[in-house]
Amino acid sequence: MLFILLLAAAAGSDFILSQAAAAEIALEGCPDKCGDVSIPYPFGMGKAGCFLPGFEVTCNASFQPPRAFLAYTPGDGKATLQIKQSVAYSGADNSTSQLSTEQAPLELMDVSVEKAEARVYSPVMSYCRTSLSDRLMKTTGVQLDNKGPFLLSVTRNVLVGVGAWRSEVALVTMLSIASNTSESFILYCLSDINGILRYASNGSCAGRGCCQAAMPPDTVPLTVFMLGVKKRQFDPEYPGGNSPCSYGMLVETSWYNFSTTDLSGYEGLSNKLSRGAPLVIEFAIRKGTCPAAGQRSPKDYACLSRNSYCANATSGEGYVCKCAEHYDGNPYVPNGCQDIDECKLPEKYQCSNGGTCENRLNGYDCPCGPGMTNKGGKCSEIFPTVAKAVVGAVAGLLVLALLSFIIILRKERRKTKEFYRKNGGPTLEKAKMIKIYKKEDLKHILMSSNVIGKGGFGEVFKGFVDKVEVAVKKPITGNLLESEQFANEVIIQSQVIHRNIVRLLGCCLEVDTPMLVYEFISKGSMDDILHGEGNKEPLNLDVRLRIAAESAHGLAYMHSQAHIKILHGDVKPANILLDENFAPKISDFGISRLIARDKEHAATVIGDRTYMDPVYLQTGLLTEKSDVYSFGVLILELISRKKATYSDNNSLVSSFLDAHKKGEKATELFDKDIAATENLEVLDNLTEIAVECLNLDVDQRPSMTEVAERLLILNRSRKL
Repeated sequence: MLFILLLAAAAGSDFILSQAAAAEIALEGCPDKCGDVSIPYPFGMGKAGCFLPGFEVTCNASFQPPRAFLAYTPGDGKATLQIKQSVAYSGADNSTSQLSTEQAPLELMDVSVEKAEARVYSPVMSYCRTSLSDRLMKTTGVQLDNKGPFLLSVTRNVLVGVGAWRSEVALVTMLSIASNTSESFILYCLSDINGILRYASNGSCAGRGCCQAAMPPDTVPLTVFMLGVKKRQFDPEYPGGNSPCSYGMLVETSWYNFSTTDLSGYEGLSNKLSRGAPLVIEFAIRKGTCPAAGQRSPKDYACLSRNSYCANATSGEGYVCKCAEHYDGNPYVPNGCQDIDECKLPEKYQCSNGGTCENRLNGYDCPCGPGMTNKGGKCSEIFPTVAKAVVGAVAGLLVLALLSFIIILRKERRKTKEFYRKNGGPTLEKAKMIKIYKKEDLKHILMSSNVIGKGGFGEVFKGFVDKVEVAVKKPITGNLLESEQFANEVIIQSQVIHRNIVRLLGCCLEVDTPMLVYEFISKGSMDDILHGEGNKEPLNLDVRLRIAAESAHGLAYMHSQAHIKILHGDVKPANILLDENFAPKISDFGISRLIARDKEHAATVIGDRTYMDPVYLQTGLLTEKSDVYSFGVLILELISRKKATYSDNNSLVSSFLDAHKKGEKATELFDKDIAATENLEVLDNLTEIAVECLNLDVDQRPSMTEVAERLLILNRSRKL
C-alpha cells in the first residue's frame, strides 16, 4: 500500500554569509539576524521595504534562541511556503483513521547570497508498527509557491530511505513552471536487511538498511514534492526488541550519515531529527532579466552594490546578483560588495614566494621582507648564514658530477679506441688513399630523415662531409669481416679507381661495426630506373647499350686489370648505380671476397639467387665466370625491361634461352619502347651475347673482357 505525503519544500545552501566582507548584509534600519541565523537582503524581517516580495522572514522569539521561518499566509492566494503533516492509524482489519493534520511554516537554517541558496528544515516521514497488527503513519509535505522566488534544487538534494524490512520509499514530485503548467514523476529507492542488523554498515547507504536516489539532471525546476513508503513485509518479531520504523526524506546531498542505531526503536530517527533534515532551495529575482551591456538598469533592479554584476538564474527564470572577482559580501545592498582582504584568508590566498602578504584593491601582493631579495619568483636572504654551507655542498656536487663525467668520458674513449683497434685502425693508418672519419664527422648524417636505402647489408644514408655529397653505409652488426681482413679489403677497394666503379672514400672505425663512406651517385640504381614504381624513365637503345658496355668494362677491370683479382659475387641491376648522365658505376662490394690472382676460391654461397650462376649454387665455387653469368641476366633485363625472378624458375631467362634453342628471334621479348623504333639486329646481337654468358658450361662462357670488347664494338657501330 503506497502512502503519499505532501511536502512544500524550500531548500538552500550550506553557507552562511562570508565574514571576509565588512559591509552590512541588510538594508539600513532593518534587522539582519534572528537568533543564530543571519538574514541577508533580499530576505528580511519587520516593516515593508526590509525585504523583496516573497522573501519575508518571521522571527519566533518563543524559542531560545529565536528561530527564523519563511513567512506564508494560508488561504489568501499569496505566496505559500509550508509544511503539511498528517498522522494516520491503520488497524488489523486494514481500516484507516486520520488522527491529526497540521500545517507549519518552513524553518530557515541559513542563507548564502553567494550561491543563491538557502537551507530549510524538511520534516522526516515515518511508517511504524505499534503492534503485530497496528501501524502508525506520519506523512509530511512541503509546498512552494510556483510564482515565488524559490525552487527545489535538483542537484543539491537526494531522496533517502531508511528501513530494516523490505521497504520502498517513493518520491512523487509535482513540477510547476507556470501557473497553468505542471508535470509529475516518481523517484524511488529500496531499503532491506530482512531485520538482520549485521547486514547493515554505518555510513553506507546502498540499499542495506539505507537507500538513496538522485533526481535526474534534466529535471525541470521543482516547486512541490510528495513522499510515500510501502512496506511489503512485516516479521512477527524483530531481533532488536521494539519494531523498527521505515523513514523517508528529501535531504541535502551528502548530509545524512547512516547509522544502524537509526533502525532500532520506535520512531528513533523521527525523534533524532525532530526539527527536520536540511533541504536546499534555490532563489532568484524571478521578475526581470539582466540588462544588456550599456543598457540602463531598470527601476526595480536588485543588484544595488557597486562592484557587483548580474547573472542568469541557474534554475528557472530570472536572475541573481554576484560580487565581482576579489570582492565579497551582499550584492543586493548598496556597498555590500567589499574588497576581500586576501591576507586574512591564507588557506585560500597564499604567498608561494615566501613574501609577506599585502592587501590591495582587486588582489594582493607578496613583497619580500627586509634583507630579502626576489630571485626567480622566490624570496631569499641576500646573504644567508648557511650560504657557505650551501655553496660548499653545491661545489661538492659539482666536483662529484665532474668526476663522474670524466670517468664516463674515459670509458667512452677506451671503448672507441678498442673499436678502432678491433676494426683494423692501425693497419688502415698506413694506407694513404683511404680517409678515416671520426664518429662525430658522420653523426649529423646518421638520421632517419637521411635514409635512402635499406637491405640485408644495413642502411644507406645520404649527406655532406666537408662539402662533399656522400653515401654512408651503416652495416648490420657482424656483417663485415673483422680486423686485418676488413682493413685489407678496405685498402684494396680504396685503390680501385675506375670511372665505372663506385669509389670508396673512407670509413669510420670508432663504432662496433665500421661504416663505409662512398661517393654519392645521384640517379639511383639501374633496378630503380628499369622497374621503379610510377612513371618509368624512358631509355633509348643507345643509353641501354652504353650502360651495358661500361658496366662490362668495370667488371673486366675488376677481374683482370686491378693489381689483385676482385670478384663481385652479386652482379645485378640493384648494384649498378647511374649518375646524372646515366653513366653506370658498379657498387656493393660488401659481400664480395678478395681472391688472389689466377687462384680459384671456394666460399659460402653469397648474393641474389635470381642472378646467381647455377654452377656456383651447386659447387659453392665462385669464379669470374660466375659474374659473367649474372651479367647475362642483367643484359636480358636491360633489353626487355622485365624483372627476372628466382621463384618461377627465372621465366625471363628461360624464355630467351628457349627462343634461342628453337632458332627463333626474341622480338616479342624485347621492350616495346625500343623494339618498335630501333634496329633489331643490335638487339639480336645483345641477346646473343647474353645467351653465351648464360651457358651452363662455364668454359664456354666468354670472359668479361671479351664481353666488354664486343659491347664496345656494338656501341661504336651505333655512332657511325
